[in-house]
Amino acid sequence: MTRVAGIDCGTNSIRLLVADVHPETGDLVELDRRMTIVRLGQGVDRTGRLAPEALERTFAACRAYAAVIRELGAERIRFVATSASRDAENRADFVNGVVEILGVEPEVITGDQEAEFSFTGATGELHGTETYLVVDIGGGSTEFVTGNRHVEAARSVDIGCVRLTERHVRNDPPTAEEAEAIRADVRAALDLAAETVPIASAGTLVGLAGSVTTVAAIALGLDAYDSTKIHHARISARQIADVTDRLLASTHAERAAIPVIHPGRVDVIIAGTLVLREIVERVGAHEVVVSEHDILDGIALSVA
Repeated sequence: MTRVAGIDCGTNSIRLLVADVHPETGDLVELDRRMTIVRLGQGVDRTGRLAPEALERTFAACRAYAAVIRELGAERIRFVATSASRDAENRADFVNGVVEILGVEPEVITGDQEAEFSFTGATGELHGTETYLVVDIGGGSTEFVTGNRHVEAARSVDIGCVRLTERHVRNDPPTAEEAEAIRADVRAALDLAAETVPIASAGTLVGLAGSVTTVAAIALGLDAYDSTKIHHARISARQIADVTDRLLASTHAERAAIPVIHPGRVDVIIAGTLVLREIVERVGAHEVVVSEHDILDGIALSVA
């Protein structure tokens, strides 16, 4: 077994996984998994630049993660950065800061690479013979990947909970017109994804990342976020529609009072939920299999 650290820095959150991984079998023993909301993508869709305060929040999380990595003695580190840092004009500031803190250069990966990591992490424990459609709803982008043991087709499109919230939402709760603007963007992005990925032909829809797991936690009626109950839960299309309708009618304060919604997701969860609902309706899925294992697990496996 090789002890590795994988870091996934997205538009809304930065996450760490330290694990012992068998390089041949792919078996993974988790030692530490944590997430920090840093909102690195704050304003990127509008300005094209990473905000100084967003960079400092991210660097603070990196310092905390560096301490964990040292304590657990990880032999190798891979730091992957996704949508926000792909889009930013000043991404060199981000890269230099990470190198100074962690000693590794962040890999600003393509959407297709992001999709492959997500697929590997999400389907490693699933052993069905059908084709999976893995959907990773992030802060700035959403990845669509089909395959069984290996990726057959993938596409990343620029719809994510942070990007769509910043682009369209000005009221609390959002107006019907704002919600429809989000849906329209999602439908257009689904058209793009369908040019590359046969999104309607997969046997099982697998949903990843915070928007999906939060919807699952609400649908399951959990009093506190419990990843063991959420991982591989099956959430019906009807439940997703009901959660969407509930959140669309809620104020920021009402959403903040729902214990399973992380404080850093309260302002963007409606957009994330709308993305999920539109996907489910487009592909005609009766349910979503929710996975707590995702791009982070794929990154850790790739290091080993």
